[in-house]
Amino acid sequence: MQTFQLSLPPFTFQVETNISLVARNANSLYGSAYSDEIDPLVYVDYYLSATYSGGIRRFYKPQARFLCDEREPFKPLKANQAYAMLEWGMNWTVAAHELQYAIVHSAVLAKDDKAILFPAPPGSGKSTLTAHLSQNGWRLLSDEMALIIPGTNQVIPFVRPICLKNSSIALAKQWFPECVFSTVAADTHKGDVIHMAAPKAAFEQNRTAATIVGIVYPNYKVDRKLDIYQLNMTESFMQLVDNSFNFTAIGESSFDTITSLIEKTKHFEIFYNDLNEVDLFLTEDIINAS
Repeated sequence: MQTFQLSLPPFTFQVETNISLVARNANSLYGSAYSDEIDPLVYVDYYLSATYSGGIRRFYKPQARFLCDEREPFKPLKANQAYAMLEWGMNWTVAAHELQYAIVHSAVLAKDDKAILFPAPPGSGKSTLTAHLSQNGWRLLSDEMALIIPGTNQVIPFVRPICLKNSSIALAKQWFPECVFSTVAADTHKGDVIHMAAPKAAFEQNRTAATIVGIVYPNYKVDRKLDIYQLNMTESFMQLVDNSFNFTAIGESSFDTITSLIEKTKHFEIFYNDLNEVDLFLTEDIINAS
């Protein structure tokens, strides 16, 4: 059994695994945030495990299990999907337990410490857009979660790898051959999945908050040029609530935070097929205009 710690502000995770690809991928993707020298003085927020299922099945169609503090939120998956399961498990862990932040399912990227949220459902092209921006002058705060300090428009980094799926995998490897990628988790419920390491600069600034100045709901359409629709506050509020992980759990605080955020930011829905056009729009119409 291998044990390692991931120092990913604002959290520290300790992971146990007997599946070699889990530790190998984590070490490759997290770099200095990964340590297999366990420091007993480090406060650990969550204890996780990604291990083979027991019994004879380990040798015949082996499966992997994910546990958080001895709780198993998912059904076992194929063992070759174990690393992706760990990443999804960290998402679940934070979304299910953290009440100190208003948490939105959203990518977060910033320029000059001005941040834009990209809340979006699967299939919207969010992560491909995130990968492109993170390699072209934008600071990655998160691919999956916006951790918003209640009562403010400040968002905290939670820097982790970018999750890419299906056709986006080949594109990312073609665009960014110098980047570090995980092994492929084939045939998951999301299709083929791979994780791309966050830029070193993102880890170096993983304790630096940013001010949210815009909210953009992206929709990739292969045959559609850039269309931009400015949303009214009610439309944006409803979409943001739909993408909130803990809106009900933290109640009035979350309502007030999201309401204030909507009042202080610009919000758009976009349809696009050219990432460079999106980058230009975000920079000129949101970042530079804020």
